[in-house]
Amino acid sequence: MLDTLVFGSVVFPLLAALAVYFVRGDAARNIIVPVSVAITAAAAVGLAGLGSFSYSPQAILGISLNGLITVLDFALLGFIFLIALRMGNLLIMGLTALQVLGLVYLDFFLADHGAQITGFYADSLSLTMVLIISIVGGLICFYGLGYMKEHEEHLHLAKSRQPRFFFFMLLFLGAMNGLVLANNLSWMYFFWEVTTLCSFMLIGHDGTDEAKTNATRALWMNMAGGVAFVAALMFLQKSTGTLSVQDILAKSAAPGMKTAALLLPMAFLCFAGFTKAAQVPFQSWLCGAMVAPTPVSALLHSSTMVKAGVYLVIRMAPAYQGTMLSAAVAIFGAFTFIAASALAVGQSNGKKVLAYSTIANLGLIIACAGINTSAAIAAAVMLIIFHAISKGLLFLCVGAIEQKIGSRDIEAMRGLFKVMPRTAVITVIGIVTMMLPPFGMLLAKWMALESAATATAAMPPLVIMLALGSALTVLFWARWAGVMLGSTMPGENPPAEHQPFSVRLPLLLLAGGAVGLSLLSPFVYSMLVAPATALYAKATAYTVTMGVFENNAGVFAVYPLFLLLGVGFMYALRAAKKVGPEAASLPYMGGSQKVVDGKIGFNGPMNGFVETAAGNYYLEALFGESKLSKSINVIAIVLLAVMLGGVL
Repeated sequence: MLDTLVFGSVVFPLLAALAVYFVRGDAARNIIVPVSVAITAAAAVGLAGLGSFSYSPQAILGISLNGLITVLDFALLGFIFLIALRMGNLLIMGLTALQVLGLVYLDFFLADHGAQITGFYADSLSLTMVLIISIVGGLICFYGLGYMKEHEEHLHLAKSRQPRFFFFMLLFLGAMNGLVLANNLSWMYFFWEVTTLCSFMLIGHDGTDEAKTNATRALWMNMAGGVAFVAALMFLQKSTGTLSVQDILAKSAAPGMKTAALLLPMAFLCFAGFTKAAQVPFQSWLCGAMVAPTPVSALLHSSTMVKAGVYLVIRMAPAYQGTMLSAAVAIFGAFTFIAASALAVGQSNGKKVLAYSTIANLGLIIACAGINTSAAIAAAVMLIIFHAISKGLLFLCVGAIEQKIGSRDIEAMRGLFKVMPRTAVITVIGIVTMMLPPFGMLLAKWMALESAATATAAMPPLVIMLALGSALTVLFWARWAGVMLGSTMPGENPPAEHQPFSVRLPLLLLAGGAVGLSLLSPFVYSMLVAPATALYAKATAYTVTMGVFENNAGVFAVYPLFLLLGVGFMYALRAAKKVGPEAASLPYMGGSQKVVDGKIGFNGPMNGFVETAAGNYYLEALFGESKLSKSINVIAIVLLAVMLGGVL
């Protein structure tokens, strides 16, 4: 049973990817993609039902799995080198060559090939990741069926590129599952670089100059992280004699083990995680990924690529717990949180708001990993779960809106309810679950702030950055929600909204999941999150009774808050139903307003008609990319240098 479920999560998506690539035609693709993501999701649920496990497959078709992974490592890097050679990109060629040289030294001069390392190991953390990847990522792939059909119609392609597109989407799912289940760090590295290749291919999918430029940037930044990963493997093999995650974590718990020999490779692994999670100063690759089709943006930002980075930092956190490196990771993550939140404030492009919000929340997760207490790790895992659902939902909503109205600008979404009532409501639900209690994201942020304030080595700058970053997130979410809440005139009925089933179903399921899992957050914590914290501290982070989270610092009453929210919603709904047409009026502009050809305006200079326009302030003079990016990147580079220098 176990080998079948692991096969279904890791290998089967690759076979499905090959099938969707070689079996061409819309009819075949519309069968292969839903069936394959359903099987992958079922395998993930099956693994979660089994609980923690160790699994060491020795061979496939008589071929040693360790030897096969080694061959595939070099083949993958060779393929990337050929891509760089074709592009004439010396930087990527150099970064690839460094990884090849490092692997040669590791595999042929350092590694003990007689040592037995458990290939796959799953605990509550990795199983939670598998569920997110397979279910949320699977829904995103399914959404792509309807989205990509219309996307290619807009591009007027003579020949469909969907077989290639879905090949890399499904391959991505399998690689991510392999990454989070891998106990052998050399296996994890292989899956890590597969995701790097997939992201490059998917970001550059449309083939425009802008897409190619941003795909190239994503490749070289992630390849830089790959170099750090290989360096970490060499140092770990040299200092600990093993690449087993479980053995390394066990050895790090021994007195006197947390020396530079261990902390230096941990710092390299954290650096690799920072690049994959697009932390400052590497944020530009993720913002550039916005040129890709929406399913790519959703997959990279919510459930796969970027979550690999934070997963690695959290997974290895016990090895650097209680050290200066841990404090440096916390400060770096908190700085990314506040910096990316500030950058999001200055954006009116919906996808960029989502991109910077993603980077910010990943920074918050990394800050929790650096705080490194059981409460902080609980907050990190809760953030991973609820961020994946709500952010995946919002990306898919923006994609559907863009295809309907031809814009992803927030201001263009004013009065969207008149055009896309269902999608407008679902988008508001997604925004509300990101910014208001008692939804899961706010519960997790409360946990994060509380853990920062109550940690034994609490640092005031860390708490201040997390608090200010949280305030900025409320600003840009509330502004967007305010635009979306524009409604029809009293008495008007919005039109029926028509969407492909493959688009409508993921939106409904993710919206239901964001609200439903928030209602079930006490059970989510007890079943998935609390067991994951056992690696980091024996003490229980929170006690949960009747939907109330409690520890020595405070309480978060989930169900009483939901009851209050429900009462308020019902009262507002009843009040709205009583509003008649007489309540509507034109904007008041000193008595000079008038209507011309159905347009509302006022008498301007020379008695000319000026149409009114509503808009938000985006404070670009304070929060614009051109204003902040350079200084943010400089500070981030200094923090990275301090982190690495402190270890040395």
